[in-house]
Amino acid sequence: MKHSIRARFTVLFLSVVAALLLAAVALNTFGLERFYRAEKVKNIERAYQAINAVVIRADGLTDEDTEELQEILNEYSGKYNITIAVMDSATSRMICTSERGSDSLFRRAQRFLFDRDIQSKSVMLKRSDDFMILSAYDEETNSMNIDALGYCGDNQTVLIMSTPVANLKESVQLANRFLAYVGLFTLVLGIIVISFMTRQVTRPIQQLAALSEKMGRLEFGERYTGTSEDEIGVLGGNMNIMAGKLEETITELQKANASLKEDIRRKEEIDEMRKEFIANVSHELKTPIALIQGYAEGLADGLCEDPESRKEYLDVIIDESDKMNSLVRQLLTLSRLESGAPDLSVSEFDLAELIRGVLANSRILAEEKDARLEFEPEGPLPARADEFRIEEVVTNYVSNAVHHVNEGGVIRVTAEKVPGPRYRVHVFNTGSHIPAEDIAHVWDKFYKVDKAHSRAYGGTGIGLSIVQAVMEAHHMGYGVENRDDGVDFWFETEAVQIS
Repeated sequence: MKHSIRARFTVLFLSVVAALLLAAVALNTFGLERFYRAEKVKNIERAYQAINAVVIRADGLTDEDTEELQEILNEYSGKYNITIAVMDSATSRMICTSERGSDSLFRRAQRFLFDRDIQSKSVMLKRSDDFMILSAYDEETNSMNIDALGYCGDNQTVLIMSTPVANLKESVQLANRFLAYVGLFTLVLGIIVISFMTRQVTRPIQQLAALSEKMGRLEFGERYTGTSEDEIGVLGGNMNIMAGKLEETITELQKANASLKEDIRRKEEIDEMRKEFIANVSHELKTPIALIQGYAEGLADGLCEDPESRKEYLDVIIDESDKMNSLVRQLLTLSRLESGAPDLSVSEFDLAELIRGVLANSRILAEEKDARLEFEPEGPLPARADEFRIEEVVTNYVSNAVHHVNEGGVIRVTAEKVPGPRYRVHVFNTGSHIPAEDIAHVWDKFYKVDKAHSRAYGGTGIGLSIVQAVMEAHHMGYGVENRDDGVDFWFETEAVQIS
């Protein structure tokens, strides 16, 4: 990852540690000596104040006061390494001192007071009317010292103090070297610790980043699995909730989109069917209207003077009008059936008797093609359905069989009982098969196997569409199959149990 949080945390930590180390080195280099000298001056000032307080309070030192002063000198000498001498300026008598075995403190004071060369090399650190503190080099001991010289509050007691000042440059270098080692160790240890800590912090963040990337690709199957209850855990939980809601919403949108596509497809199909329906109706009505118009104009022009010719013209007009009337009635019937709420009048009737009546009405047409009608049920067939609609189905099947049976062929109607209980009625006619590519379309309105829409059979192309609508309104099965020597149309209707 180009800008990893883990890497940024590590760099930030190392930068902070390095900055702190550099600040420590700088303070150690430039501030330690000043701090050390300032502390020495403070210690000398406190010693002066303690001694001065005893001298002022005594107003003439007694043995007890001298002992108290000695205790103060011993305390500051032992605790802060300050050499102190207290003397009486009037008698030049030493009152008390912390120095042992030498009078070097007095000699250093005398040199400072009377040697101008030493005075020029000394650095005044603090000065008041009665007291001064300075930094001076002691040639006798070859060392730097901070010396103090002054009078106490009685203007008689002289106080001399001195404390050595170590050479801090070497100490500073040593301390800086030690800090370098400490810093290196801290950096190495810090890298290990920060690597572990940032891994714990960035692992759930990386998981959330991967989860958000998948959500960006509309993949909502994965969820955040962290168990922490901090801000990252709350964020992960919220992302899980968001992923679930997005998945649910997108699923609903996909369903709505699929439904919309299906509605659009159905609308396009309906528009196409409407166009085809108008074209088919126009085609079916065009011929009879043209014939009626032509024969009516002939009668109007007086072309038929004799009664026989007028009768022939009138018979053609009546016949074509009947065909148009039949087409309109079938269209109205089909429209009512396909409206989604067909008005069915269900009752019980004898299906066998209904079939015999339809066959009787079709016998003359069958005889014209020298076709034989066969129907031999073993007994009555009690059924429950809309008798009028079932009669339409049988009539359309038989009429279709008569139109397509071959010369001298057979139209055979049979009925069998199938589980349900139902009757399955078969209307079979010998003759040519229906081409395989046409079988699925025989139920379509105005569809005819003969592509030229020949008027030889006199059919409108709506009969089988009415069969389909009636059967679907009854929620019953129907179909067509090619047999070895002909075509078999069938439908089912509810059978009545006879107790």
